[in-house]
Amino acid sequence: MSGFILGEKFDQSQAFDDKGERIPTTFIKTSPCYFVEMKEQSKHGYFSVKLGFGQTKNIKKPVQGQLAKAGIKTPLRFLREFRMDDDSIIVERKIKVGDELKPTLFFKKGDKVIVSGISKGKGFQGVVKRHGFSGGPRTHGQSDRERAPGSIGMTTTPGRVFKGKRMAGRMGGNRITVKGLLVVDVKDDGIIVKGLVPGAKGGLLEVRSVS
Repeated sequence: MSGFILGEKFDQSQAFDDKGERIPTTFIKTSPCYFVEMKEQSKHGYFSVKLGFGQTKNIKKPVQGQLAKAGIKTPLRFLREFRMDDDSIIVERKIKVGDELKPTLFFKKGDKVIVSGISKGKGFQGVVKRHGFSGGPRTHGQSDRERAPGSIGMTTTPGRVFKGKRMAGRMGGNRITVKGLLVVDVKDDGIIVKGLVPGAKGGLLEVRSVS
């Protein structure tokens, strides 16, 4: 991994590329994002970096202790880890614990990134909206079958409903990863990518470079 940062979905818009074609864009705001902790192979059994993002009023005592240890005075809302094979990128870019990370440190125009976030929650939904079922017939007195799922039963063997059967249930609120998004522009406080990213405005996003 040669780049990583935390941000939030800030704005969706459109722009024109070098060919003059209109493209959808998303601005991912990455300020403030801090380097909180480094985990090493010798001590923890693996390499990773812990980043903190977003400002809040109240934080729990353990988080407060981590930030104080890193010398960060900003009360950060989110903490996330990024696994790495080694610490070469940290040494190469001379990043220290407590530093505020800028997207220009890792990304540039033309790069491709992987963006992960939590999709919008849609609550409990039926099979028509959740799985695209067509529903029952609209004629012959079938007034109560229009959006019904239909039979889910089995014969004597196996005599049960298999796990994973497409039925009504909670929709959305899942971790979604979108790969290969093109970086249109990089600013000091955020990244503009081509395309759309998961989640609602203000939702936390993890941005990684495509290795």
